[in-house]
Parts: sequence; structure tokens; C-alpha cells
Amino acid sequence: MAHVRTLILGGGMSGLSTAYHLKSDYQLWEKSDEPGGLSRSIKKDGFTYDHTGHLLHLHHPDTLALIKKLLGDNLVERKRNSWIYSHDTYTRYPFQANLYGLPKKVIEECLQGLEEAQEKARRKSDKLPLTSAIKSEDLAAHPYENREAQTFHNWVQHTFGEGFGKHFFYPYNKKLWQISLNKLTTEWMGQFVPKPSIEEIKRGAKSDQTTEFGYNATFYYPKKGGIQALAFGFANQLKKQNIHLNREVTSVDLDKKQVTAKSGEVISYDQLVTSLPLVRFLAMVQNLPSEAAQSAKLLRWTSVYNLNLGVQRAHISDKHWIYFPEEKYRFYRVGFPMNFTETMTPPGCSSMYIELAYPPGQLPNDRDAMKDCLEGLYDSKILDRKDKIVSQVVLNIPIAYVIYDRNRTPAVKALRSYLQSKNVHSIGRFGAWKYSYMEAAILEGKATAQNIDGAP
Repeated sequence: MAHVRTLILGGGMSGLSTAYHLKSDYQLWEKSDEPGGLSRSIKKDGFTYDHTGHLLHLHHPDTLALIKKLLGDNLVERKRNSWIYSHDTYTRYPFQANLYGLPKKVIEECLQGLEEAQEKARRKSDKLPLTSAIKSEDLAAHPYENREAQTFHNWVQHTFGEGFGKHFFYPYNKKLWQISLNKLTTEWMGQFVPKPSIEEIKRGAKSDQTTEFGYNATFYYPKKGGIQALAFGFANQLKKQNIHLNREVTSVDLDKKQVTAKSGEVISYDQLVTSLPLVRFLAMVQNLPSEAAQSAKLLRWTSVYNLNLGVQRAHISDKHWIYFPEEKYRFYRVGFPMNFTETMTPPGCSSMYIELAYPPGQLPNDRDAMKDCLEGLYDSKILDRKDKIVSQVVLNIPIAYVIYDRNRTPAVKALRSYLQSKNVHSIGRFGAWKYSYMEAAILEGKATAQNIDGAP
């Protein structure tokens, strides 16, 4: 039986980063025939498709330096051009700061709801500033909000009001998360939901403001090869004998510190790093304690059906991605890879990824999904009925978004504590069972490697 100091399961960003930063002995096992995990790119008919939008939002100088080292000249920087389409109108992202252009009645409902929410807040707490220019940090630390906004639905009501909820937050997030918003907590939000000041909200209702909000105002992306170019960049820096592709794990014995592959190969380890979805990893663990098994049963997630289309017409949109909150559209977001970099399509063509969320186990029918998506694209005038679809790729993502309900945090805390006691580092978006992005995965891989190298 082979033995390795550190065994890494999963060749996505966090696993590759761990391998890259480790100074001690390791092996990386990946079930696919290529590295990248969900950060892989599919090439077909001259088009390059990712598993939905995988963009690099970089804020840490060390990460930017690393990405530039790995990709060299194969990197572009873009200023985000994202919009919301509702009421037959395009408005800038984020909705809460850019009401300008919507029907007058919609703007009035949103602003009236905002005033009512703030008035309720003032009555609830004399600590809240009485000025209308409440800053986003005041909203985030709002005493009334902390006490009563225990669900996402209530947070929207208390922070932005019923109008904003009705016209964007409620329908969009219900479509994305596929659960009641009264069951969704606010723990996932962090930097992912911009919180402009009252002054900025009102200004955005009166004029077309171009203030940049959110963590993703700019992004980096490979010039060629799709997002998988980054995975290859990592892999090319690793010793080939340390990367084992087509190694699908079937069982894990945490007491014996052994992992068995589908091929029958068994390997022992001192430290185990896994970026596999937490629920899938735990399902492979032999003799999982009943307490851990019960915690695992509490974990919830939503799935994504990713329809990629190649169109024989250039410049079908000038945008990077568009959010669709209204129920009449089955999809919640549409993105345009040809606007990330022109190498994603053949000359004279465009491409798009269309995202439909669905409850686990309820995979949409391909024919119905295609029909509904095309009708939505025609209705929103992204496509013309004369357009020719010359390429089509469906990429199903069974575990796409971790659901933050009231069970999630205590369950994850208990599970990770158990795994840590067994020298298991469960990391990344799905290993740590969290809402995250690519830079965070890379940084977590680096931190994990440093932790392991520092261990006795």
C-alpha cells in the first residue's frame, strides 16, 4: 500500500492551490481526466464554455501576483458591465442603487417602502442616526435589524422595504435558492449583497449613476482557454507524478487514514485535504459516527442547469451578465462569455450561458428547458427568432449553491470539528460548505498548505 504525507482530494481551485503551496510530500487525486473541477472549460464547435460564469474577482495583492505568475500575458482585466432586466427595462446592477429608468410606479413603491422601513427602524431604536443619509455600515450594524431580521425576507423588509423586495429581492432570490426566503438566513450575504446608503439609493432613483458597488466591480479572466487556463496554470507548476487524474474515490477510512479509489487502489496518509462537496465526502466515510451522520442530513443545497448556446450573430449583447428577477423568465441569469474575451467564440458569433436553478433531484427536461429559455431570450430581445443556434452544451451542476438555513451553521461547525480531529481539512466552496468565490478558494488552499507544513 502506498503512503503519502498529504493526500488532496479534488483538483479544483482550492485543491490545486493547496498542492501548489505545499512544501512537503503530497498526492492530488482528481476523478476527471483534467484538473479544474467546476473551473473546467468545454470546447465545442469552436466555442469555449465554462460551468457558468467563473470570473476572478481579486482583492488580495498576493493572489493577483500569483495569477499573473501562472497566466503571464494570458490575462485581461475588465470593468463589470452587469444589468437587471425587469419591467421590459434594463437597469444597472445593483437594483437597490439603480432604480432610474424603471416605471414611475415601481420607483415610487420602492422609495415609499424604504421610507416606511426606515421609519420603523427609527421608532425601534433611538441609537439610529436621525439623518436620511444613513451609510451602508449603519444598515449592517442596525440594532433593530440584528434583533429581528433573522431571515433574508425580514432583512429585506427592515433594510430596503417591501417595494424593493417585491420588485427584485423576493422573486430573484426565490428563483435562485429554491426555498422560502423565510427559511433563508442572512449569513451568506457579507459582501455579496451591496448595501448602498439611503442617499445613494435616492440618487440612483433620480439619475443614471455609475457608482461602482459590490465586490465584483472588476474582474480578471484568461485571454484564451476559458477559466480552465488557470487550472492548467497551477497544474503546470506541479510535479506530474504528484497529480493523479481519473482517480475517483469510493470510500474513506478516517480511523485507518486510508482512501480507496474506484480502481481498487488504496493509499494511506497523514493529512487529508478534501474539496469534495461535504455531503458527498461524508457519504464515503466508513463508520461515520451517528452524531456526524445526523448533522450531514441537515445540509441543504440547490442545483443549477447551465445551458450554453452559440449563436451565428456577432454582438448579441454588450453586457457581461444580466439578472432576471421576474417569474415569467425561468432563468435567473444570462451571461455573455464573448464579452469576457473574443477568443471564446468563432468570428462573427456570440455565446451565452443561461442559468436555471432547481431543487436537487429535479433535473429539468432538456427539451422543455431549451424551449423556455429561448422564449425568454426572444421576449427580452436578446435573441431574434431569425437567429441561428449553431452550438449547444448543457452542463449540469448538481451541487451549486449551499443553502444557509438555520441548520447549516451548527451542522457545519460540528462536522468540521469532527473532521479536524481526524486530520481532515475540508476546504473550498463545497468542502467548507459555504458561499464563496475563486480568490477565497485559492487563499484557503494556501492557508491549508501552510498549516500542514507547520504541523509535526
